Amino acid sequence: MNPVYYLYLAALLFTIGATGVLIRRNAIVVFMCVELMLNACNLAFVAFSRLHGNLDGQIIAFFTMVVAAAEVVVGLAIIVSLFRSRHSASVDDASLMKL
Repeated sequence: MNPVYYLYLAALLFTIGATGVLIRRNAIVVFMCVELMLNACNLAFVAFSRLHGNLDGQIIAFFTMVVAAAEVVVGLAIIVSLFRSRHSASVDDASLMKL
């Protein structure tokens, strides 16, 4: 299979994720869309790695997954804190967390 098709798929996934971040108001859905965008970047890194015949893109994708795992921990903690204090997971209520 041609690696260019993987790049098209990565662009489509990134576009869906970016649209979800811009349109949705629920923090969990926005968070999932950010994760979709990160996975699209990982797919593009691996496709370019395969296209050029080296492992650099796969190593970058691995480090991106490590950073995404740390982001999940911090992001979910913020969402749970927001939900406990406001009883809503709306992104519009996130500005109310300021002092």
